[in-house]
Amino acid sequence: MSSLDQLLTPAQTAPALRFITCGSVDDGKSTLIGRLLVDTKAVLQDHLAGVQRQGQTDLALLTDGLSAEREQGITIDVAYRYFSTEQRKFIIGDAPGHEQYTRNMVTAASSADAAVVLVDATKLPWQQADHPLLPQTRRHALLAHLLRVPSIVFAINKLDAVENPTLAYLNIQQSLTAFARSAGITVQAIVPVSALKGWNVVEHQPDWCGYQGPSLLDILERLPTTPSDDAQGMSFPVQWVEKFHDGAQTHEGRRVFWGRVASGTLSTGQAVRVFPSGQTAVVARVMTATRDPRDELRGHSGGVVLDREVDVSRGDWLVAAEDAPEGQRELQVTLAWMDDQPLVAGRVYWALHGHRWVKARVKAVVHKLDIHTLAEEDAQQLEANAIGHVTLSLQEPLLTRPFQESRVLGALVLVDTASHATAGAALVRA
Repeated sequence: MSSLDQLLTPAQTAPALRFITCGSVDDGKSTLIGRLLVDTKAVLQDHLAGVQRQGQTDLALLTDGLSAEREQGITIDVAYRYFSTEQRKFIIGDAPGHEQYTRNMVTAASSADAAVVLVDATKLPWQQADHPLLPQTRRHALLAHLLRVPSIVFAINKLDAVENPTLAYLNIQQSLTAFARSAGITVQAIVPVSALKGWNVVEHQPDWCGYQGPSLLDILERLPTTPSDDAQGMSFPVQWVEKFHDGAQTHEGRRVFWGRVASGTLSTGQAVRVFPSGQTAVVARVMTATRDPRDELRGHSGGVVLDREVDVSRGDWLVAAEDAPEGQRELQVTLAWMDDQPLVAGRVYWALHGHRWVKARVKAVVHKLDIHTLAEEDAQQLEANAIGHVTLSLQEPLLTRPFQESRVLGALVLVDTASHATAGAALVRA
């Protein structure tokens, strides 16, 4: 270990944890983030003075930045905030709880390392040992699971506002455990919290609700970041082609292809194949985003120079020439539908995969998932915020892998051809 490494704190060396808060509307997500920011000293006093409502500090206003949100008291967009402790750095995404903004939650979860799903104890019949959960709680937990968020934590909020917090925590915990087990969701922890009072958020509140575990922040400090898809073959989606005249720093004599390594390891001397053209070449140079030369690159953005000129454009892929996967013209996907117009067979959408656009036709709606019973039901269409299995026919082949193997290769976004609005998030099935 170098002398410099010895001087660095764990927060400076550990990878930042990117997590989201989600759940039903008004469950206290924004307040929880505000509490984390305040209690970790990430908010200055003059900033706190600017988030007053009726003479009291409103922690939710620290994240509800849009004027529409402040007027309505709800979150309608994903707000990102940053803070750090002595142990690590954090990037928080406050996802909206309203059902019509589920697309925003999906966007935030697609790149998250962890999800904190808030549950409002005051909205549940907590006196019952076996009671139903709110639909949006179930939907957000399912979406986080489907989107391969590695760590899911349930935080039962507002227990300070119920008559018997110990009984409420016990019964809600049992309902959450039963739901997670039936949905196949691995839960890291179920924590009782009061975002308003700060109990069990940053500091552990002893002898409350019978809970003896760590605080929410202690749990977040120990969670792993999303593992990269290093075990898969190398794939590199080309985002930008830098030509000779694009900048004074282009001295390689050949074009530079910029993007982010989606899976595997990109190495100098590696034989690659261009998708979809099928041309082959050898990697002559690998560099970081700051043009520093590297022998290899994995999981990060960078540039590639090939040993000869080949036809490569934005949206193409560079893949390892050995055992390169074949393009697919028909896909079986799990689809989170977000458009107000129902999804029906025969409709055509734009499909965005990496940086490549192709036309996609809905061949069939196989079934949809009942978020209450988790049963797969026969269906002719998917309504807004429904989750189901769909068959897509593509105008051109795409280089895909199952989403369980690769977050990048296994994900597509469907876009309405007329309005250009995001219509759905598709995850390639095995």
